[in-house]
Amino acid sequence: MYLLIKLLHILAVIAFLGNITTGLFWHAQLARSQDPALLANVMRGIIRSDRLFTVPGVIGIIVSGVAMANRGGFPILGTGWILWTLLLFLASGVIFTLRVAPLQKRLLHVAEQGIAGHNFDAAQYRALALRWEIWGAASLATPFAGLALMVLKPAL
Repeated sequence: MYLLIKLLHILAVIAFLGNITTGLFWHAQLARSQDPALLANVMRGIIRSDRLFTVPGVIGIIVSGVAMANRGGFPILGTGWILWTLLLFLASGVIFTLRVAPLQKRLLHVAEQGIAGHNFDAAQYRALALRWEIWGAASLATPFAGLALMVLKPAL
């Protein structure tokens, strides 16, 4: 049973980290176009993929991680590499909730305004996109650091 839970945990981590990584990548590719229709489409896709992959990935990571710790006899708060990974994961969630998700909605709004016949404010979009990329990178770096802790299991 432990190995099945571990498999589910790894699949959830792949979905979670993979989705964040590819979202940043595809937006960076299309942002060069400055085409509001393409930008709105990619941002809609990123927001949708967060609902389909990131959020279920978070749930899967937490549920399977707690289950593995319990089955493996690891005290969650008493095992340094688990505790620090949880804190990094929490930091990622806070960054996503307070910075990344609101910026995604603003980017989508600016792009949709450009489609609706209003002048597309490319400079505003670029400024928001830069902030989104920075916060998105922070939201990605923290769980990747946690991944390293989970694999290396240092004595903390």
